[in-house]
Amino acid sequence: MGPGGDVIAELAADHRELEALFSQIELQPVDHPRRRELADRLTAELVRHTVAEELHLYPVVREHVPHGAALADKELADHARAERMLKDLEDLSVDDPQFNDTIAKLKFEIASHVREEEHELFPKLAATLPPEKLDELGRLVRRARETAPTRPHPPLPNTPPAHSEPPRVR
Repeated sequence: MGPGGDVIAELAADHRELEALFSQIELQPVDHPRRRELADRLTAELVRHTVAEELHLYPVVREHVPHGAALADKELADHARAERMLKDLEDLSVDDPQFNDTIAKLKFEIASHVREEEHELFPKLAATLPPEKLDELGRLVRRARETAPTRPHPPLPNTPPAHSEPPRVR
């Protein structure tokens, strides 16, 4: 995922890809096995995306964006809800009625999260950081996505380990 640009372009491209995956799932017949394949791909891409945001975006938002701690906490809560849904989805077969319900709830959750990020968080970030720092953050996000897990782990904390340093973007 991602075009190789600054952090905002990277994450917005991820958002478009996630939206496209939801659309592909919806285009399949209700109990078609392809829905499972697409749901698994959606899960992997969404987990990579959230890990990259949690490792690199939100620590910078906390440090540099006015009221950034509250924004980051809200985004992390959104991620935790989505991760629980992904974990539930993992155990469902496409012929289970809960599969479709979970996909619909997840789509709503992700759409709301994307709107908030793109209309509130991203403009604040762009107004706070110079372009070269946004580019640097984009590189960090790309690298994190390459090595991120692809399965949800909701019981784990949504913050980096205490011994790790958040990225220093000044």
